[in-house]
Amino acid sequence: MHEHRNEHKHTHHHEEVNEKSVNLLLLSFVINMLLSVAEIAGGIISGSVALIGDALHNTSDALSILIAVIAFKIGHKKAFGKYTYGFKRAEVIGGFVNLILLFISGCYLLIEGVGRLIFPQPIDGILIVWISVLALIIDTITAKISHHDAHHNSNMKMVFVHNLADAFGSIGVIVSGLCIMWLGIYYIDGIVALLIAFYMIYQAVVLFPPIVNILMNAAPDDVDIEEVRKEILQVKDVKGVHHIHLWSISEHNVAIECHIESCKNDIVFTVTKILKEKFGINHCNIQVEEEECGEHCNL
Repeated sequence: MHEHRNEHKHTHHHEEVNEKSVNLLLLSFVINMLLSVAEIAGGIISGSVALIGDALHNTSDALSILIAVIAFKIGHKKAFGKYTYGFKRAEVIGGFVNLILLFISGCYLLIEGVGRLIFPQPIDGILIVWISVLALIIDTITAKISHHDAHHNSNMKMVFVHNLADAFGSIGVIVSGLCIMWLGIYYIDGIVALLIAFYMIYQAVVLFPPIVNILMNAAPDDVDIEEVRKEILQVKDVKGVHHIHLWSISEHNVAIECHIESCKNDIVFTVTKILKEKFGINHCNIQVEEEECGEHCNL
């Protein structure tokens, strides 16, 4: 009965990251944090806000690596006590905090970059280049580590994209250092700082709504509630469906609660199977009623 709708099937398969990759990510986090400390120290000594900006962005990405590791470790804990849904949303909360820090860092760098454009200051270009070359090497290695699992895990894909962006940021700082060394163009440091600041703010603004939607129990963007309703109504012996609540427990775990009007209680198995296969909804709470419950369902 449902074969004609199979072309609309959603695929929500996400493989787990293996333990070896997680251990490599943990090592990458430590190395990137040490790099951030070196970049901040180098930025202060050389007087480069671009280098400090690259350090702030690198710190944010290092935290995203740590969040991926924590999500892997905590996310596998089974539900217990009052945590009936487990700990999968810890990743979302960590991402929310990380984006706020990213936005604040971007705003700080934006102010500093504008200041350097208005009042250029002498900068040690040689120190900038050496530290940025080191940063480029580390960012490239980290991107390589995360690339292995990026094609089948969105967490690893985010780590890979962030580290790739860090590598391009390091290239920009290197160019800035060379321009200062060879041409004495000090305001280039402010320009590079502004570019990094705009990128950090852009990332925070773009990634913020999806995370807030999960925390607010909003329906996921890739699952249409009306399509879900129509699909359920296609099932034999279903007279109606109401009280539909669709939300994300975590990034890849979608849940639904609904009331179905039917005279057959065993219809739950059929509807559950359809929702999982066609929409990737892997947690279903379905109540079967002979008729609509009316005002009692006011949530």
